[in-house]
Amino acid sequence: MSSEEMSSVEFPQQSYRLHKLNCEYGQIFSEDESNEIFDQLEGDIEYNTAESSKVKVFGKWHNIPRQQTAHGDQSLTYKFSGVRVDAKPWLPVLLRVRDRVFQHTGIDFNFVLVNRYKNGLDHIGPHKDGEADLVQDASISSVSFGETRDFVLRYDIKSSCEPFPSTDTQRVVIPLKHGSLLTMNFPTNKCWYHSLPIRKRVKGTRINLTFRCLLNPKKH
Repeated sequence: MSSEEMSSVEFPQQSYRLHKLNCEYGQIFSEDESNEIFDQLEGDIEYNTAESSKVKVFGKWHNIPRQQTAHGDQSLTYKFSGVRVDAKPWLPVLLRVRDRVFQHTGIDFNFVLVNRYKNGLDHIGPHKDGEADLVQDASISSVSFGETRDFVLRYDIKSSCEPFPSTDTQRVVIPLKHGSLLTMNFPTNKCWYHSLPIRKRVKGTRINLTFRCLLNPKKH
């Protein structure tokens, strides 16, 4: 099957709707495409050093339990937890994924944060993406390649959102599969924490591409 034929395949999509939760999830790449892209990412991506990726939490600097880098439009910078991540130029493999995401979301993302989780011990704790560099209320799309990992959403009971209905669950787990797309729409990121917890049984690598809309300093 050619790339043109595969790009026209309709993949089933699942919606997650709870109190202030609005997410869409589904496969957007075939198994063969996903394997090819994973291998290209492993060969082409150059990650930032551990020292330059340290984050500041409660006044102390910590190594992050994963590898990280970013690519995007010229002059874009993403700042979080005391870290400044400058966007490197787009690579062909990243543009290929971004174009497919656009086909499914209609969103023209200008930045991607790349996280590589070597195995199930690499992780990211509960957080919300509320940095000033982000376009307010914009969706965030996450594409996964490699091992399936659990994506955990937990409602922020201390947020400014409305009280949580007792009839709804306050915790949602979505297994993110090889070649899948998860899009978090507003107000999910405002009212729900998300994380990728440790899973000791997972031995293989997962690469996550998180596409964002960043404010362009040249336009503001």
